[in-house]
Amino acid sequence: MTSSDRYSGFIKSLGPGLLWAGAAIGVSHLVQSTRAGASYGFALVGIVLVANVLKYPFFEYGPRYAAATGESLLEGYKRLGNWAFVIYLILTFGMMFTIQAAVTVVTAGIASQLFGVELSPLIWSGILLVSCALLLIWGKYALLDKLVKIIIIVLSLSTIIAVIAAVNHGMAIQPGFVKPIVWDLAGISFMVVLIGWMPSAFDVAVWSSIWTIERSKQTGHKPLMKEALFDFNLGYFGTVIFALVFLTLGAMVMYGSGEQFSPRAGVFAGQLIALFTNTLGSWSYPIIIIAAFTTMFSTTLTCLDAFPRVLRRSTEIVFPTIQQDRSEWIYWVWMIVVIGGSLLLLSVLATSMRFMVDLATTLSFVTAPILAIINYRLVTSEHMPEGTTPPQWLKILSWVGMLFLIVFSIMFLWWKFFSG
Repeated sequence: MTSSDRYSGFIKSLGPGLLWAGAAIGVSHLVQSTRAGASYGFALVGIVLVANVLKYPFFEYGPRYAAATGESLLEGYKRLGNWAFVIYLILTFGMMFTIQAAVTVVTAGIASQLFGVELSPLIWSGILLVSCALLLIWGKYALLDKLVKIIIIVLSLSTIIAVIAAVNHGMAIQPGFVKPIVWDLAGISFMVVLIGWMPSAFDVAVWSSIWTIERSKQTGHKPLMKEALFDFNLGYFGTVIFALVFLTLGAMVMYGSGEQFSPRAGVFAGQLIALFTNTLGSWSYPIIIIAAFTTMFSTTLTCLDAFPRVLRRSTEIVFPTIQQDRSEWIYWVWMIVVIGGSLLLLSVLATSMRFMVDLATTLSFVTAPILAIINYRLVTSEHMPEGTTPPQWLKILSWVGMLFLIVFSIMFLWWKFFSG
């Protein structure tokens, strides 16, 4: 293989990892990482890094399995046994409306600030979800792939400028500020919420495997293992950098400022943007709001594509006689279900963004050990072709990660329901 062929292979494989980043860099980064910096300064940097390192293997197994077998993790779960496939579907149905609603309501709050139109969070969320659906109907996977690449570029440039300005300005700690305690019930609870979607929920591993298959269909190129993992690592470690960037922004601009953040999406977005512009100057307003909106819009868009895509493939697995032309309609039916369920949930909880975000991330965290164990069992099973199973260091990291997730989940549940 010539160097030109190798380069062409990497380019054709590039895309699913950036979609992964587009889905991940959302609530966990803009809201939770910023809140971490705003509430605790730089004290939780270690927690963010540990979460990213220990959760890495279970996300990596998505593109690894897809590149090795040409199948998504959903087919892999089915091969492990109906129990694994059913568990994943139960977890998906249990969390998808909460996750989609959470990311959408945050986007809605920022959209109201960006466009200067005062509408209820529910109406803004409906506008955003319908707009995303129309984009996906019009352009399908190819447009999604292109849009997210553009969004990532815009997001990167705007956040780099913002963090440089914040660091140059210095921290905004008010006189008499008392540092909060990290290791109390409130601190542990927040760390669980932070880790729950840091860098994202484990559902995204399945999404990533499906996007890898879709990219292969689009380009006609079956990615080599090293090509698929390069694409994934580009997206994954990019999200790690963004997590630290948003934490830094929160620490530099908000930590010790005395500001109490509202649980309402629109008010929170206004507070977030106002603090930045008041601290850094009015020149920073368009940069901050563009960074915030592109962050959340990419997550809303990729989630709205992923849930119906996963459920369509699940339907095909359960009913293998479904014809290909009907399969496309199944995707749109599931999209309507996701949109309808999310808006129904928002009609009840739209006024409490923080509660919804914390609920979604906590659910993701306490179910994470289950998906982590299933993913590990799959990629170390006989269903993986020879030479494609994870290297020994990744297996060791997986065991450490599973232990971490199980212990931290048990500790949180104990503190939450039995402490005090």
